Amino acid sequence: MGMFDNTTNSSKVQNQKRKESTLAKLDRMRKTLNHQEPDRVPVSDFFWGRFISRWRKDLNLPDDANPYYYYDLDWIVTVPNMDPFIRPFETLKENNEEVILKTGFGAILRKKFSDPMPEFVDFETDTIEKLEALEFDDPYDKRRYFKAGDNQIAGVGDGFERNSPPWIETVKSLWPDFPVFGSIIECNECLTRLIGPENNMLWIGMHPERMGKVINRIGQFYLECAKAEIAAAENLLDGFVIWGDVAYRNDMFFSPDYWRQYFKPWVKAIVDYAHAKGLMVIYHGCGNINKILDDYIEIGIDAMNPLEAKADLDSVQLRRKYGQRLGICGNSNMKIWEAGDRELIQKEILRKLNAAKGGGYVFQSDHSVSSNVSGHTYDYIVNLVRQFGQYPLDLGEFDEAI
Repeated sequence: MGMFDNTTNSSKVQNQKRKESTLAKLDRMRKTLNHQEPDRVPVSDFFWGRFISRWRKDLNLPDDANPYYYYDLDWIVTVPNMDPFIRPFETLKENNEEVILKTGFGAILRKKFSDPMPEFVDFETDTIEKLEALEFDDPYDKRRYFKAGDNQIAGVGDGFERNSPPWIETVKSLWPDFPVFGSIIECNECLTRLIGPENNMLWIGMHPERMGKVINRIGQFYLECAKAEIAAAENLLDGFVIWGDVAYRNDMFFSPDYWRQYFKPWVKAIVDYAHAKGLMVIYHGCGNINKILDDYIEIGIDAMNPLEAKADLDSVQLRRKYGQRLGICGNSNMKIWEAGDRELIQKEILRKLNAAKGGGYVFQSDHSVSSNVSGHTYDYIVNLVRQFGQYPLDLGEFDEAI
């Protein structure tokens, strides 16, 4: 906490060229994540491509309308090429209904265009011996940051995109208008894409020490990727997101002690480096992470995201338990958003705004805005937060003691 006063002279000069509204958003985010009350609660989110299409249609907006710009949201994240192997997608099958391809993770993915998310079909790395023998491409390879190309995380998700634009160009295009965050995956997120969750958990159970050595190698790789990415941005980044799911609906994928021994040190190393560069750090990890929330606080994460309501996490209860030690980014229940009942939405959002008392709360969904949310509903939500998220908070009948 309180890590954001290390702005370099060059970045101070750069900030003089940014829009006044952008500097206000940056100040809002920094105060919030330093657990101070700014002018209002920051608002942003991650959006499915299908939601954006629906939102444009529902609100009768132009084909190029963008929710980040339309609502002047408070922060945005960017994704460089994190594939272990920098290579074009290998198309194995393609027709009007689906595409099957192999990526730079060696993952074979089926993307059905009618379905929201891709399916893992197989993995090039299908034995622990193959995993141990892998040699990843250079984390400092300039293609990751300065060249267009295929990459799995940016290209195969809710949408499907080949030849993603150069990451640095995306950063530069957004920088005048938003606090821009870079991002990197952590070890388990890599393993999920590299060998699949089943092999990952099985091999950890059968070969904990051998997998521990692999995790350490992957951790070093992504630490170096983070360093290279931050350097490539040349002070254009304001923050950093670490992506890493280590839990599901009920519990963690592996024991907390194993996570602490092998995964945690690399998360801490990335956090420490980003903080040393004056960057805010948000960790995105789905599922029920109750057993290691104290660890994330100890590491120095500035906010946890998404804190899924469907995993029985509740921002108001978390604020009561952890006080201002925990930064909260998310937790607004997507199931309620999807249902569209405005009375329930108002209750959900205004009650969760209690967690914003004293700062430390960025309003977002408890994962990302899905295509099951109407454009009118999201419009209502943003306007509701902007109305009731002004400090000092006045939540009326929804006010709760923290």
